[in-house]
Amino acid sequence: MAISTSHSYRTPTSFFRCCVSSTTHPRIPFKIEKFQSGSSAIKPASISFVKNTELAQVEVKENKWKELQRPDSFGRFGKFGGKFVPETLIYALTELESAFRSLAGDEEFQKEVDGILRDFVGRESPLYFAERLTEHYKRPDGEGPHIYLKREDLNHTGSHNINNAVAQALLAKRLGKKRIIAETGAGQHGVATATVCARFGLQCVIYMGAQDMERQTFNVIKMKLLGAEVRPVHSGTSALKDAISDAIRDSVANVESTHYILGSVAGPHPYPMMVRDFNAVIGKETRRQAIEKWGGKPDVLVACVGGGSNAMGLFHEFFDDADVRLIGVEAAGFGLDSGKHAATLTKGEVGVLHGAMSYLLQDDDGQIVEPYSLSAGLDYPGVGPEHSFLKDIGRAEYYSSTDEEALEAFKRLSRLEGIIPALETSHALAYLEKLCPMLSNGTKVVVNCSGRGDKDLQMAIKHLEV
Repeated sequence: MAISTSHSYRTPTSFFRCCVSSTTHPRIPFKIEKFQSGSSAIKPASISFVKNTELAQVEVKENKWKELQRPDSFGRFGKFGGKFVPETLIYALTELESAFRSLAGDEEFQKEVDGILRDFVGRESPLYFAERLTEHYKRPDGEGPHIYLKREDLNHTGSHNINNAVAQALLAKRLGKKRIIAETGAGQHGVATATVCARFGLQCVIYMGAQDMERQTFNVIKMKLLGAEVRPVHSGTSALKDAISDAIRDSVANVESTHYILGSVAGPHPYPMMVRDFNAVIGKETRRQAIEKWGGKPDVLVACVGGGSNAMGLFHEFFDDADVRLIGVEAAGFGLDSGKHAATLTKGEVGVLHGAMSYLLQDDDGQIVEPYSLSAGLDYPGVGPEHSFLKDIGRAEYYSSTDEEALEAFKRLSRLEGIIPALETSHALAYLEKLCPMLSNGTKVVVNCSGRGDKDLQMAIKHLEV
């Protein structure tokens, strides 16, 4: 349930719908004034676009971002983020943040995480020069950008999700919690969580929308094989939003014994910060590998955005590098004007969902508008609060790709590079069609290949002529 932002002083009827029984409708004892998306007190850096025939370059004149706290002491990124949760969860979230900050400086813990990421997950993942994809985007004069893929699809379990799952499972063990719950949309986070629970001997319950279970039967089988209990969610649209809501309810009811491994940079503080930092290894490796390969930084980073964990894992390392463009690509579904999309940052308004303030897809009454995407992992009506913050201060750019464009990119990478990408990743790859003609010769573009597409073959085959 969102806090309405469409009219001034509108009071929603079920503020904590995501956290309590759907039959409970607590009244808000105050009124919420409409938020203006462009009203951030922090002014963005000055950006100018310089066109030279078909080429365009982004010149960042001044970096005003270095002094920003992300998040501040209240868990906020500007006006976004925070802890909009029942009192029952406050102690658990405070305990979690305390443990996270304590272990951040614990060398033994860091060594344990690094060892498992190396020997169990298979890090570091390659930064791969996509030679034939690069050739595909060359202009008639032979010039064009150089395309690299950060191969998170090669991790154990096939996506970036395992980075966060490993670290949070070890954190849960330090807290003495032996029962793990998680939500999943495309199934990748569910598989990653089930995998680490099997590795560390933890009880595992995965919440998954009934619709997504039908779309991702292969991953459901994997989770069950790994010993997880997969609980179908039939409420709402039976998709990712509803799985998160049920997981939060479980967390409220079992707060003493259970740790919720949230898979995205969404939710209440400290999850957006914590999930970002556990995935930041992606960007750190990319910086080091770029120096090794061409002696400099990437010029442009591109990643898909649903909740936004893979994108934030890549972007975070380069936040202070004003000369590096950060581009997130959302799901445009059947088109931005169709009403059937999941382009939250492009079409959304500010509100509260799942414990945090961010951009949301909502109607004039502040009710959530159900999102749509062919990709189960992008089918979410909200987005991580830090992405909302990056949008408002002008540090990152956000665009979108339709189902049709993503499917073409899915097929294109498969045939040009022998790599079958996840449908989520395919949205980012699809945006290269619009981006590459505007880039100067030799521009270094890194696309986060956040997952592999085995899980999506059943869905893709229905729409592709192969």
